[in-house]
Amino acid sequence: MCGIVGYLGLNEKKEILLDGLQELEYRGYDSAGIAVIEGNTLHNFKAIGKLKNLREKTKNYATKGFGVSIGHTRWATHGKPTELNAHPHLGQYSYVVHNGIIENYQSLKEELQSKGVTFLSQTDTETIVHLFEANHTHNKNVFSAFEETIERLEGAYATLLITEADSDTIYFAKHGSPMLVGFHGDDVYFASSDTPIIGKATAVYYLDDGDYGYASKGKLHLFDANGAKAFTKQALTTDKISAQKDGYRFFMEKEIYEQSNVMTDTMMGRVLDDTIRLDELEKDFFKDITAIKICACGTSYHSALTSAYLFERIAKVRCDIEIASEFRYKEPLLTKDTLFITISQSGETADTLEALKMAKRAGLKSLSICNVDNSSIVRESDASILTRAGIEKGVASTKAFATQTMVLWILSLYIGQEKKTLSKETLETEINAMIHTPKALIVSDTLHEKLHRLSKRYLHGHGFFFIGRDIFFPLALEGALKLKEISYMHAEGYPAGEMKHGPIALADSELFTIALMPKTMHYDKIKSNVEELSARDATICAISPLPFDLADDFIQTHYDSHPMLEFFEMMVVTQLLALEISVRLGNDVDMPRNLAKSVTVE
Repeated sequence: MCGIVGYLGLNEKKEILLDGLQELEYRGYDSAGIAVIEGNTLHNFKAIGKLKNLREKTKNYATKGFGVSIGHTRWATHGKPTELNAHPHLGQYSYVVHNGIIENYQSLKEELQSKGVTFLSQTDTETIVHLFEANHTHNKNVFSAFEETIERLEGAYATLLITEADSDTIYFAKHGSPMLVGFHGDDVYFASSDTPIIGKATAVYYLDDGDYGYASKGKLHLFDANGAKAFTKQALTTDKISAQKDGYRFFMEKEIYEQSNVMTDTMMGRVLDDTIRLDELEKDFFKDITAIKICACGTSYHSALTSAYLFERIAKVRCDIEIASEFRYKEPLLTKDTLFITISQSGETADTLEALKMAKRAGLKSLSICNVDNSSIVRESDASILTRAGIEKGVASTKAFATQTMVLWILSLYIGQEKKTLSKETLETEINAMIHTPKALIVSDTLHEKLHRLSKRYLHGHGFFFIGRDIFFPLALEGALKLKEISYMHAEGYPAGEMKHGPIALADSELFTIALMPKTMHYDKIKSNVEELSARDATICAISPLPFDLADDFIQTHYDSHPMLEFFEMMVVTQLLALEISVRLGNDVDMPRNLAKSVTVE
């Protein structure tokens, strides 16, 4: 959600900003803008919609020589997606970009308006630049005025500010929203994530919460609450191949096909022939832990729901699952014998991060499962296990869900192994299934072609029910979420046994039921539930290794020796079905409307 790029140096700045913002498209946005100061001249361009609109506006503009520059892709939180509300925001002689939410912006705005300041936008961000210039009128030291500004801000922010009062400097601050600084010679880059600066910067520093300062003359001056702060640069990868489509129509399609390979990466060094090894965790990490509480949002929440069955069934540890956005306000009971696990693809999910901070304040041991090293959630946690999914650009998550679920499965075995609640025979059975998982995730041409042909039958109707039992209930939720995210069609996931408790009232020929019918788990039970829907004339699409006579459409799966193998194979089917339906509807699969990849505000 929202993306920031900044650059200070001699190179052509417009293209650096636009190319960097292009790399952040996966985060979701509805408008974009850039601002550049060269010498004492300030230039600013904004456009709503896709970045191509901003490129068109700037086609006759080029920079030359040393200068400072900032750019931003915005996803509307305060105010509609308009050019006035797009970043960068202008004061009398300064520009600012900002990710996050300034919670006290209304009181700051009223204070500034009482002093005669005129606001052009409806955003919280504009308060930052006006507050800075108000401070600068009585404090002619620009950096001191910037310090005074960020001291007044409440909420989450990553912000860059440039000003004609100090035209060769970029001022920055980070609290609760991600931002990093890249370096190459005397060039200094800022960005919300690695991708905009790969191939440009060679080293990077990931800003911590509370970091602020300025970049000038090729150097970074860093501060925190204790004053000047030393920092160590890290090498930055130069590999951008994984960020390309590699011939696939969409990033989402590419990422579905990648799942077999990334699952192997996820297991590497962790799943051995006869044991589970997690070098990320200290040997006594689970000492005195008698329960697990997992907090997550969206797709990550569905992987958490799946894992609750595994932790209790395999590890014999009580596991409670919480929606992060609800957890923060329910006054939860937190006891120190509970391991607090957070799950996030980006590691920047605002609600999940705040839930983690609550648990830490209560003294709970914390573990994060995340796809992004050095992310806020990873840095905030006592320990972390990376999913190794690689860059995921499709807004609708696929391989992140698969690898999160695998890590949680691995963790359930590891806990059972460490607590000796798991027999040697069960461990061997589970490891054997894990080793076969990458094969269950391979997309065959036959399967994809069948789903492509089937998809034309599902472009109308009044909705979809995805139904399953046990671990296939969370998979039903995830399948429904994938479909609604990218097709904009109504879809719901249900436990199959709950259909007769109300939802079956909707059943008719225009209700499409996607039935997850594994051979290894409660087959007869779910078969009975589907038969009830069929008797009410619902259209049935059965996904199962066993033929089902009442199915209008039947997708046969093959890996039927273990529930998790069936889980992952059916997961691929639901992902591809959602993809193909969305393609037929002419939707933007990678960037569905109203959605953002990384939800960094609540």
